[in-house]
Amino acid sequence: MKRIAMLLLLSLLITSCGGNKEQADLIVYNANVYTVDDQFGKAEAFVVKDGKFLEVGTSQDIQDKYESKESIDAEGKAVYPGFIDGHAHFYGLGMQQQRVDLTGTKSFDEVVVRIVEFQQKNDVDFIVGRGWDQNDWEEKEFPVKDTLDRLFPDIPVAVTRIDGHAMLVNQAALDKANINNETKFQGGDIEQKNGKLTGILVDNPMLLIEKITDETNRNTKVESLMDAQDICFSYGLTTVVDAGIDREIIEMIDSLNNSDKLKIRIYAMISNTKENLDYYLDKKPYKTDRLNVRSVKFYGDGALGSRGAALKEEYSDRSGHFGALLSPVSEFKKTAERIAKSEYQMNTHAIGDSANYLVLKTYDSLLGKGDGRRWRVEHSQVISPEDFKYFSKNIIPSVQPTHATSDMYWAEDRLGADRVKGAYAFKKLLDQAGVVALGTDFPVEQVNPFLTFYAAVDRQDTENYPEDGFMKDQALSREETLKGMTIWAAYANFEEKEKGSIEAGKFADFVMLDRDIMEVEIDSVPETKVISTFVNGEQVYKN
Repeated sequence: MKRIAMLLLLSLLITSCGGNKEQADLIVYNANVYTVDDQFGKAEAFVVKDGKFLEVGTSQDIQDKYESKESIDAEGKAVYPGFIDGHAHFYGLGMQQQRVDLTGTKSFDEVVVRIVEFQQKNDVDFIVGRGWDQNDWEEKEFPVKDTLDRLFPDIPVAVTRIDGHAMLVNQAALDKANINNETKFQGGDIEQKNGKLTGILVDNPMLLIEKITDETNRNTKVESLMDAQDICFSYGLTTVVDAGIDREIIEMIDSLNNSDKLKIRIYAMISNTKENLDYYLDKKPYKTDRLNVRSVKFYGDGALGSRGAALKEEYSDRSGHFGALLSPVSEFKKTAERIAKSEYQMNTHAIGDSANYLVLKTYDSLLGKGDGRRWRVEHSQVISPEDFKYFSKNIIPSVQPTHATSDMYWAEDRLGADRVKGAYAFKKLLDQAGVVALGTDFPVEQVNPFLTFYAAVDRQDTENYPEDGFMKDQALSREETLKGMTIWAAYANFEEKEKGSIEAGKFADFVMLDRDIMEVEIDSVPETKVISTFVNGEQVYKN
């Protein structure tokens, strides 16, 4: 009997020492894990089961307790929660892959060359493109349509400025849209010189062109969404906030999610149209693991680069010009009141200090205190000193750090030395609100989140200009920046309990990088490469 008892005891000891480990789907060990939890803690390993983090800890503890079908030795590499782009145009990025890409052009001549090359290759009936920025050219004035009229007398051409708030069209496009010197519009501009149309449309008049652009077929739209996903995964993005899409695209995203073709997570802002609002606002928000539809995008004003941002005082570089709100104040307030009565969040594009004042005052009057509604101010770009006080965890600034480093060359020209002090003030916004959601606004800026990180922390361009940083007192720390790209961005989406950090119970979305962006020299951060991206513990990208 003693011998049998000893054998039973020995058997129990062997089992307890590893013969009865808990089964999991994935173990990542020997890693440099930034959990971004409440303590901003670090770990060596974690285990994934059923698409979620099961436990986080040391390599020894995790390997002693669990066994899995797949294990990854990270070899000391840095691992972070999947990055969240807090404000972008996911569908727009995909559609840009099907059109003339004009980003990075250094002159209008280069714009023309790209359009001609595109048409020679594709031979389309309506040429559409995006990405030019006259502020990057030696001649910084808006271009005119004359050259496009000569080259394409019968083919409509419509090429949008990089910010999406100005468009150059040729005469064929103007004729097709019935735009002339007498066309009525509200919010924006149809530019004229010496009584003739220049071809430049700013903000709302652009809609007249968009209405007559040939409808894209379903296959192209699906291809666009899939192309955008591939690009985002290659940069470690696992969630993207699409800042303004229609019901058709939302439902297409949902369908692709359900067929497991589209794996990226989307926080969808519903475009502010009567049709969209009538359909959604009387319903409950729509939420799946990969799609969250619970917010409305409203455009308050235009962009600073095209002088469409609504300012309290005239532009410093254009006498008598104040920019413009894109809708009457009464319409904005009526829409805000309607959304306040629903369960939806309101997210308003506001660049100029006048637009921000209107948005902040309206939000404050409707929301009161607390953090239950979490309405957002998208861009929060130029704020008067007396208006910062309105921001909180219930009125959240959503900003794009690379806008600061793209605009810094000419922002003071637009605003003047005093007013520019309240622009791109990320640190001041964070100190007031307690959170800040960081994004890129791609394809206005590059998709690359490492440029976001670099711009937020260093406030320089990739050529290390300016030497001391642009308004360096408004830089964020590395920890604040990482939170803005993860847990705070999740908070702004009401999703902080399911993503934004590497913690037990949350979605197993994470990214492994070739360097530790929290420790390396800051000027090497833009060169960071993604080794692999995971969604639900599934590898969706490998370099």
